[in-house]
Amino acid sequence: MAQLFPNIGSVAEKTHNITDHVEQSDQQINGDHTPSQDAEKAVEEIESLCMRCHEQGYTRLLLTSIPFFREIIVMSFRCEHCDWRNNEIQSAGTIRPEGTVYTARILDTSDLDRQIVRSGTCEVAIPELELTLPATNRGQLTTVEGLLRDIMNDLSMDQPVRRIQDPQGYGKIQTLVDKMKEVLGDEDEDEDELKKDESSTSKDRSPPMPAITIRLDDPAGNSFIEFLGSMSDPKWNLRTYQRTLQQNVDLGLINPDDVGVKQVSSVTVDDVSKGNVSVADGKGHEDRDVTEPAPVTNDEVFVFPGPCSSCGHNIDTLMKKVNIPYFKDILIMSTNCEHCGYRDNEVKSGSAISEKGKRITLKVEDREDLSRDILKSETAGLTIPEIELVLAHGTLGGRFTTLEGILNQVYEELSEKMLSVAATSVSGDGGDSRTSEERVKFEKFLSDLKAVKSASRPFTLILDDPLANSYLQNLYAPDPDPNMKVEMYERTWEQNEELGLNDIKVEGYESGDGKTEPTPVGDI
Repeated sequence: MAQLFPNIGSVAEKTHNITDHVEQSDQQINGDHTPSQDAEKAVEEIESLCMRCHEQGYTRLLLTSIPFFREIIVMSFRCEHCDWRNNEIQSAGTIRPEGTVYTARILDTSDLDRQIVRSGTCEVAIPELELTLPATNRGQLTTVEGLLRDIMNDLSMDQPVRRIQDPQGYGKIQTLVDKMKEVLGDEDEDEDELKKDESSTSKDRSPPMPAITIRLDDPAGNSFIEFLGSMSDPKWNLRTYQRTLQQNVDLGLINPDDVGVKQVSSVTVDDVSKGNVSVADGKGHEDRDVTEPAPVTNDEVFVFPGPCSSCGHNIDTLMKKVNIPYFKDILIMSTNCEHCGYRDNEVKSGSAISEKGKRITLKVEDREDLSRDILKSETAGLTIPEIELVLAHGTLGGRFTTLEGILNQVYEELSEKMLSVAATSVSGDGGDSRTSEERVKFEKFLSDLKAVKSASRPFTLILDDPLANSYLQNLYAPDPDPNMKVEMYERTWEQNEELGLNDIKVEGYESGDGKTEPTPVGDI
């Protein structure tokens, strides 16, 4: 396999050493071209039909591998009759079992040289420019700079005509093009001449590069963006996720005709309380009408219609009860807007309020601990003393995931702050030394956090929940876990006040006639 897919660096060196062969091939293109039989050539050439003029052209195939990624096939087609050219890549490996999201913070000019492998199923997003490139069914091997220049060239192609026919559209696109020019360091000719005139009287100061984010979302997992140095690069992150049913269908992994439609019906809170609802058992069975109140089982999925908090379109929120072994019942709610892409997941406790708080302390020693299930309620705080990470109670809301998953979420949230710090230093007055120190410290913190979330160093995780609604999987259950300590403690009056428990009256709140009396503030 190594001989069939050599490292791309060795291919580049080999190509440099056989320039005579390349020159000979170029000369043959102008005359009677026949593929060379040189066994040492870096690429394979085959005759191909040109789909534009229907004459015979030539396709060059390069089988290579990207370090820390996988094997790819680079294809380059050229027709000598109509001069049609086409370049693309294809993955030579299998589709990954999970989708991948690569994120890179582009903070300086060195980040523009990061290599990008974009498969035909990859969606590219640049949030700062409000730009999203959908999947094109055509692979690409380039750099961050090359990707931005391709986008800029495509947008600028029809700008002269658009300026006359659609002035409003021209203005919006030109604003986007100008922003990309600032990132790439390109300047207009008029600005260049103006700077040359001013260079004799003032010192030339080039403005700092605006910070942007490149995000590659590929359900097939065949895309990649290069990290600098090692995978602990604080400006680079990889996250995996489970593909949806529709994504598996789009990738051809599931036959649409074989997919059973799961029936769930919309209900309201009143319908649930009264029992006049239709539910689905989550196994593809038909809905059944419920005329009498019935307990909610773990197989039933409820759907609550309502407006999207981001775009206002009508969407559905799914709710399901889940029982966690050796813990309690919880309610998982999921919202996904197909119009604007807004997503939200929440976890609520399905049991009564605990009389005491709970503190869980886990000693993480290897990657096996990262696979532990963790339920972090919306009232829980999370602390890692070794890297001075402290998340206040309520941060990130309720989450039911793995330890690795929640650390990835923390990293993504904090890396967004790093980008804002970089943007602040760009907009500052010539660069503040204090801002630079904060940025260096924050990069060091993110590097430590990345080492923690990959378990390359041992650390201690403390999960503190005053309502005891949080959970961390015990790998030795029902026996005690030697690496985990669970403590129950009495809540303070301040904690009860913050949670609103001091004003709750749970006894003697009904009069003799069954009518509910107002609860005096301060009664317990």
